Amino acid sequence: MANLALTGILEKMTGKDKDYRYMATSDLLNELNKEGFKLDVDLEPKLSSIVIQQLDDAAGDVSGLAVKCLAPLVKKIREQQVLEMTNKLCDKLLNGKEQNRDIASIALKTIVAEVPNATVAQSVLVSISPKLIRGIVTQGMGTEIKCECLDILCDVLHKYGNLMASDHEVLLNALLPQLNTNQASVRKKAVSCIASLASSLADDLLAKATVEIVQLLKNQATKSEITRTNIQMIGALSRAVGYRFGPHLGDAVPILINYCNNASENDEELREYSLQALESFLLRCPRDISSYCDLILHLTLEFLSHDPNFTDNMEEDTDDESYAEEEDDESANEYTDDEDASWKVRRAAAKCLAALIVSRPEMLSRLYEEACPKLIDRFKEREENVKMDIFNTFTELLRQTGNVTKGQTDFDESSPRYLLKQEVAKIVRSVNKQLREKSIKTKVGAFSILKELVIVLPDCLAHHIGSLTPGIEKALCDKSSTSNLKIEALVFTRLVLASHAPPVFHPYIKALSAPIISAVSERYYKVTAEALRVCGELVRVVRPDTEVYGFDFKPYVHPIYAAIMSRLTNQDQDQEVKECAISCMGLVVSTFGDHLGAELPSCLPVLVDRMGNEITRLTAVKAFAVIAASPLHLDLSCVLDHVISELTAFLRKANRALRQATLGTLNTLIVGYGDKIGSAAYEVIVVELSTLISDSDLHMAALALELCCTLMADKRSGPNVGLTVRNKVLPQALALIRSSLLQGQALLALQNFFTALIYSANTSFDVLLDSLLSAAKPSAQTGAVAKQALFSIAQCVAVLCLAAGDKKCSSTVNMLTDILKADSSTNSAKQHLSLLCLGEIGRRKDLSAHDHIENIVIESFQSPFEEIKSAASYALGNIAVGNLPKYLPFILDKIDNQQKKQYLLLHSLKEVIVRQSVDKAEFDYSSVDKITKLLFNHCESDEEGVRNVVAECLGKIALIEPGKLVPALKERTSSPAAFTRATVVIAVKYSIVERQEKIDEILYPEISTFLMLIKDQDRHVRRAAVLALSTAAHNKPNLIKSLLPELLPLLYDQTVIKKELIRTVDLGPFKHTVDDGLELRKAAFECVDTLLDSCLDQVNPSSFIVPYLLSGLDDHYDVKMPCHLILSKLADKCPSAVLAVLDSLVGPLHKTINFRPKQDAVKQEVDRNEDMIRSALRAIASLNRISGGDCSHRFKNLMNEIGKSQILSEQYSSIRNE
Repeated sequence: MANLALTGILEKMTGKDKDYRYMATSDLLNELNKEGFKLDVDLEPKLSSIVIQQLDDAAGDVSGLAVKCLAPLVKKIREQQVLEMTNKLCDKLLNGKEQNRDIASIALKTIVAEVPNATVAQSVLVSISPKLIRGIVTQGMGTEIKCECLDILCDVLHKYGNLMASDHEVLLNALLPQLNTNQASVRKKAVSCIASLASSLADDLLAKATVEIVQLLKNQATKSEITRTNIQMIGALSRAVGYRFGPHLGDAVPILINYCNNASENDEELREYSLQALESFLLRCPRDISSYCDLILHLTLEFLSHDPNFTDNMEEDTDDESYAEEEDDESANEYTDDEDASWKVRRAAAKCLAALIVSRPEMLSRLYEEACPKLIDRFKEREENVKMDIFNTFTELLRQTGNVTKGQTDFDESSPRYLLKQEVAKIVRSVNKQLREKSIKTKVGAFSILKELVIVLPDCLAHHIGSLTPGIEKALCDKSSTSNLKIEALVFTRLVLASHAPPVFHPYIKALSAPIISAVSERYYKVTAEALRVCGELVRVVRPDTEVYGFDFKPYVHPIYAAIMSRLTNQDQDQEVKECAISCMGLVVSTFGDHLGAELPSCLPVLVDRMGNEITRLTAVKAFAVIAASPLHLDLSCVLDHVISELTAFLRKANRALRQATLGTLNTLIVGYGDKIGSAAYEVIVVELSTLISDSDLHMAALALELCCTLMADKRSGPNVGLTVRNKVLPQALALIRSSLLQGQALLALQNFFTALIYSANTSFDVLLDSLLSAAKPSAQTGAVAKQALFSIAQCVAVLCLAAGDKKCSSTVNMLTDILKADSSTNSAKQHLSLLCLGEIGRRKDLSAHDHIENIVIESFQSPFEEIKSAASYALGNIAVGNLPKYLPFILDKIDNQQKKQYLLLHSLKEVIVRQSVDKAEFDYSSVDKITKLLFNHCESDEEGVRNVVAECLGKIALIEPGKLVPALKERTSSPAAFTRATVVIAVKYSIVERQEKIDEILYPEISTFLMLIKDQDRHVRRAAVLALSTAAHNKPNLIKSLLPELLPLLYDQTVIKKELIRTVDLGPFKHTVDDGLELRKAAFECVDTLLDSCLDQVNPSSFIVPYLLSGLDDHYDVKMPCHLILSKLADKCPSAVLAVLDSLVGPLHKTINFRPKQDAVKQEVDRNEDMIRSALRAIASLNRISGGDCSHRFKNLMNEIGKSQILSEQYSSIRNE
């Protein structure tokens, strides 16, 4: 049927009437676009030739429709017909009439874009490539024809460059001479064509192309416009091939720098293109360009102020020019010449400098010394577009400072942050001038610089608030201000108010508050919402403390209240505004409530009303928490009951954030207003609470238990509340304590809960203790209790005993020791729990009154069961903590005399030392000497377990007595025994903790001795040094900053697969390969991962990615995982370095995501492989977020492959949504 209709359509298409032809072509287009359209074989040639014929139709709209028909047609006809069509079109393009040339060109591009598969594409390419090349190289061909051929070829190469490998050389030979023709349009098209070709060229051909272009550039006699083209070509090449251009920089960079310096005065474009090419090199070849960075820095700084037609002596420091002078601005620029193109050079220099800043974190301190003053000086740039680029460059400098110094606390004088601080006054002075300009764009840029400055240095503007206030005022009040400018000004104001001490602002509150309050009534919702957020900060600043009356805040109370109230009561506005108004009103009421007595009865019910609305209820709940916590203790009687009943109902809701906020608010309300809430309400709350206590959400369980403690602690809660808690909450708590997930805040809350139960009326200690001990018994449903749960139960038993008093405590200890005496050979949970309970009680209370308790515990060392032994060593150590003088000598004596129990006794000793190093209780000197001597004797133990415990003990003693321990450890770094060297380095690792310690200044000068063991002959020692470096980088980066230039190459060397560490073990029927270097490589990569967080400015990412990270991505499972993490981090923090080598990273990632385990693989292997694929996809997702990644064909193909595979694309999209 379809084909009958088609015949009719084709007849009309060849008719004389233009309208008929148009309608028929339109019908054909509709037919071709139908899903089930099929063509008869004999109709294909006819249809194809008629469509081609229609392209020449005199009526433009008919030929336009015919082109549209080509797209679906190419997919519906056979290869032979496609080829015939392309041949006819090529013929028209090269030999046809001039007026048909454009349409033929568009038609060819359409076919190239729509070719259905690679095989047809291959045939089309074979057919059209020679013709296009002929069109380009034949002498006497018209410029237009050449341009059209180059245009089509560019499309062809962009899409199918990889399929044309055999023609690459021919194409290159045809295209390169076009760079020297006299027609500018041909040269321009040739540049993009060669760039499209370059991304799929082999390295030897790429080198040939580059060498040829560089030769042309070296020829001084060339016309300047052709030189310009060649410079553009170099830039385009580097953008197309990325890091592969690296080897040719040695030839290209000096020439470009030379052209910049020596170009004739009016040849600004030559300088611009040279700087753009250098920018591309910086971003794409960061490793190879390292040696030229200094030259480029000086070049960009010189050209940043390149303005030969303008002398700025009239603009010398007129710092306090008044606003009246603004009118004269126009006259200053009257002579500006339209031909002046020097601004392009300044813009290119600014962008090139930005590339240097982004790609070279290690140069940051130098950039502050050399580039920062120059940039600040150039804020006065007269061309607005260039000024925006200078602002952006400066913002990049600030951002990079933030990235590099994140997490660092103390700054020396070479630290970028310290250097930035010195420049703040200059920046503010310069920015203030910009805020006086008329241009809105300039003001927005100036505020974004200030905003970034406050983010990087939160308290740097304390002395400059006065000078910045007029600028903020003007931005908010000026009639010409746009909403964009107002938002920028408000965001900056909010950040400043939040990050500085309130008294700094007090002299300027009058000037600041009026524009902020008037911004609340703006029409555009984004301005209003931001103004409300600023109001919230303003309230805190105006009255930072309710006790102290240093500043008269009263005049501001009612204006702020009125502005917010009008927004709060208004229903028809954006949700963001509603939420901001509610939060802000919460702050206003909690801060100024004592001066709003008359207004509260009308304001609080509105907030309660917002609690009833699903959209605003979460914000309203949080606002009530702020009000309830107010030190003013306001009268909430008019709404209290309503609020409590609403909140209680919210505990049943599915929304987690709402339940979480509700628990917090209820807690605050009960602490502050318990006397006005009845006991009946408490009971209802307890019933609702009980359902939230489970290990499915530990954070929620902790909050619920805290609220429960608050309820029980309230003296006014009646006996029924205690009863309800016992009936409803206690069973849930006893179920929770059996969870292996229980830890942290939830475990603390549970301990407090049991303490509160003891203190609250009529709860029997014995019943509670019994129920806790019973929780450890294996149950029919869940089986045995997890080891972690036994620790939790033991801690709760200990706090219970302490809360119940000495008598109960002592009877419990006797009961527990009886259990141990009764039958020490069985592996019962009872034995295990008793030991843990004794340890937990002993740590909190001296148990020396119980005779021979230490001997009873040490008896359990004989148990045949590992967990009983380890529980006994834990118990002995913790009992010793309760009474050091008595039990420490006992443990030391046993370590010396009982070889068999040595490992367990060392664990007991570790418990003692670790507790001491945290609690800072003093050992006496003699015991420190005794312990260290004993530990050093065991450094060389053959058992790794013993060595690790010894190292931890030494590290923790070093925290207590650094003066003795550090020299003793240092002395042993040159010990002939490898195990001793490894143990002392691990000991140093344990002594580097996050908090400030007195060991820090003693260790600082000595740490290189330990870390330099990364060069040791023995792999165990090298691994120990890597682990120590990793810990130092995480906890105290300043200890190691100065050593990194020397350490990093040695660390990178540890990531390489070493053949000498791989051995083959003959197991009879088969051989097994063992890689002894695996653990070391894994540790080294994990160390680099940590360094990227804390010492980014010291790591040169480009020299690490290739070859080290590249080999890690293709290594063993355990090494690949940290490598994927590193790659994600680098993609986020140093995108340019990653972009430069993106092509080479695709191979190993592609291999990883397509790896399938063998058919007979065990479940563990399959699961590990799944984890590996997800980890690789995470890294790929990070790479995909880098802008500019689309210049890598290989990466694009990888993304297409992931998209086509159903399993991979599902995994990928779930990772994107994480």
